[in-house]
Amino acid sequence: MSLLGSQPRLVAVGAQMFADAVAAQAAPVQQVDWRPPLGEEGVEADLARVLADPRHAAANETAVARMLAAGAELVDVRPASEALALDKGAFLHAGPPIGWDRASGPLRGALIGAMVYERLAATPEEAEHALAGAADGGSLHWEPCHHHRTVGPMAGVVSPSMWMFELRDPVHGGTAFCSLNEGLGKVLRYGAYGPEVVERLRWMSDVLGPLLQTAVRARTDSGGPVDVKSIAAQMLQMGDEGHNRNRAGTLMFLRELLPSLIDSGAPTSDVAEAVRFVSGNDHFFLNLGMPACKLAGDAARDVPGSSLVVAMARNGTDFGIQVSGAGDQWFTGPANTPEGLYLGSFGPEDANPDIGDSAITETGGIGGFAMAAAPAIVKFVGGEVGDAIEATRLMYEITLAENPVYQVPVLGFRGTPTGIDATLVTRTGILPHINTGMAGRLAGTGQVGAGLVNPPASIFPEAVTALAALAPPVVGGGS
Repeated sequence: MSLLGSQPRLVAVGAQMFADAVAAQAAPVQQVDWRPPLGEEGVEADLARVLADPRHAAANETAVARMLAAGAELVDVRPASEALALDKGAFLHAGPPIGWDRASGPLRGALIGAMVYERLAATPEEAEHALAGAADGGSLHWEPCHHHRTVGPMAGVVSPSMWMFELRDPVHGGTAFCSLNEGLGKVLRYGAYGPEVVERLRWMSDVLGPLLQTAVRARTDSGGPVDVKSIAAQMLQMGDEGHNRNRAGTLMFLRELLPSLIDSGAPTSDVAEAVRFVSGNDHFFLNLGMPACKLAGDAARDVPGSSLVVAMARNGTDFGIQVSGAGDQWFTGPANTPEGLYLGSFGPEDANPDIGDSAITETGGIGGFAMAAAPAIVKFVGGEVGDAIEATRLMYEITLAENPVYQVPVLGFRGTPTGIDATLVTRTGILPHINTGMAGRLAGTGQVGAGLVNPPASIFPEAVTALAALAPPVVGGGS
């Protein structure tokens, strides 16, 4: 009787239409933002198993604390043959493992270009024929960058003669590597392999790499290593977000090395060309920010019971994640195609599905997770300023912490959302936001645009299921 004699208070769960129907009758209603968990039937039991794991909460606290504490210092620049012990005919690539038969156009194009660059083939056609016939264990082979403490943007192809940034985590002792950034447009990482691409790569290995090595070593000897994490923190205050906008980071990095470059004793023409190349390449710092985030992810690995995502990577065909409590296992699904802005006459039909290791930036709490710090990014990837701010706000719903070093001025210097939790993604259905470049679908095309993309929804519940299988038996409840 008391219910009928008072104003009802209604709560609507599920589709918005139910709340709208009640509100249309002038009744107060509270809409609950709830949705069923991602995944197939049975994922609820797996979620419950993971969340009931007595190790889970403490494991996540440990893993994300390691991620936040990780440092990143640039300690050297070396050829991949030396830094990674890559032999002739060995290549690394972005994303989870993949064979030639399933490789995307940009990945094939980058491997073809790397073959010509390494003088393993005289023509692209000869390179393609050799790669298509490569057998497991043969003289030509390729593996994921992530399996070698390395990350590579877009196709991410690394060959022995390419020069690598070497970063070290002074807190946990880890090391991570990334190649030097070529710039935008028709470049190897976007799958282009024309003569201008190979010529640029050879200049980078003959001139730019050795110059940077001399400057980095001199800077380290005189004033200590360049603190890449500190630059990343500052660039967020200056309008960069660390994935598709790196202008401030690039110029701050150049400022750190410029005195050593000038004092290197190298021909002034070489120094001038190197400075022009770096200063004119707004994305040059991306290849330093990525291994910095790789160090953070690796520091959080192998914590039993943790559902923290430590890597997100794409090879142009598959999108894969790794989680702390499941070792080196990949959880993969079909890569989605980004939506955004296109260059020139290119359109959606020209774009390849998502590709690259650069989603390690979002894994580490910057990039798409820090878009609110870089409202100008919408001019490059599409959308409105409010969309960039909302994207960052939403990512707090699926992360375990706020990064006290990476702060967002427009949000009152709130730390960026950091530490994606596979259980939170599965429970809420909120997928990580990634802003990215777009490679042409056909090998040799190069860049066709930039935009926003999400991982396939299936991979997070798959990770939860794997963690459930690794959880200890419930006491009195069977295996």
